[in-house]
Amino acid sequence: MTLSVAVRRRLGAFDLDATFESEGRLTVLFGPSGSGKTSVVNLIAGLLKPDWGRIAVDGRVLVDTKAQISIPMHRRRIGYVFQDARLFPHLTVRQNLGYGRFFAPKTERKEDFAHVVDLLGIDHLLDRRPSLLSGGEKQRVAIGRALLSSPRLLLMDEPLAALDEARKAEIMPYLERLRDETKVPIVYVSHSIAEVARLATTIAVMAEGKVVACGAARDIVGRLDLMPPDERREAGAVLDMVVAEQDRHFGMTVLRSAAGDIRAVGLNYAIGSVHRVRIRARDVMLAVERPVGLSALNILSGTIAAIAPAGDHLIEVRLNCHGETIISRITRQSLETLALAVGREVFAVVKAVAFDEGTVSREERIET
Repeated sequence: MTLSVAVRRRLGAFDLDATFESEGRLTVLFGPSGSGKTSVVNLIAGLLKPDWGRIAVDGRVLVDTKAQISIPMHRRRIGYVFQDARLFPHLTVRQNLGYGRFFAPKTERKEDFAHVVDLLGIDHLLDRRPSLLSGGEKQRVAIGRALLSSPRLLLMDEPLAALDEARKAEIMPYLERLRDETKVPIVYVSHSIAEVARLATTIAVMAEGKVVACGAARDIVGRLDLMPPDERREAGAVLDMVVAEQDRHFGMTVLRSAAGDIRAVGLNYAIGSVHRVRIRARDVMLAVERPVGLSALNILSGTIAAIAPAGDHLIEVRLNCHGETIISRITRQSLETLALAVGREVFAVVKAVAFDEGTVSREERIET
């Protein structure tokens, strides 16, 4: 799926001027509140019209102001999941799902009801009304309703924003399954780097109404300079790692990539499965000699590839660890004390407890 967006729209005193292209399964519009993310998805959906621009999905033009093309919202075949589930309170879950299916032409109904129910784990909820559902359950039903309309594109505007951390953790694996097991491309709005790092295949970063960067998730998440100030603590490197071993005695999972082995606590994943691992820059310590006598279990060797300022008295150090990038955020004092320089060999040290289900995805592709 190719999504092409180039739009301008004046919204009061706010100027939106956003241009990006994506071929990813799940494209995230990422940025702080007020950056224009929701306005972009509303333009894609047809809830807003651009003053100028063009929007196309897989070559199908939805809007082209120059050619005077503007497909009505109801003919765009786009599913939309909002922050709040917006279920019909007088209908059961089954009936809410059926409402979505009603809007799909019979000849274009691609999604099977039973498959969607199984995908989202809502079989036991079918006869309940929305008032008896948790926030996470409501959102899963809302996603199911949107899927059963057999959309060509699914828009999700911060679907986890109204949920507490426990409910977010509950729904995240279903979003991963949605990305990996359906053929429906997704545009997902978020200002949370934790969500973005787990879900995105492509990220378009927005600031003050403009797209300031767009690229593969692992490249963008590693750009600390693109992160909003309140999200920089969560930023870092993203690696695809394979489960190489389960140490039952110590409850450790050994994750492997070219960078080396990482030991993490309590991740009960299948050996051979591939997972996306976020190594936060703030969790990475550096040493100029291989450390001994540490409680931290993960030591990766590498060479300093780049050094750059990362705010007041902080430094971002990028390491090349056998072809993989690891990022460390340290103080300027540490930089000078250790005499760190590009080309120097160092060791990255990370605690095993830095990894959990918030930094390691539940994606379970099996390596072949």
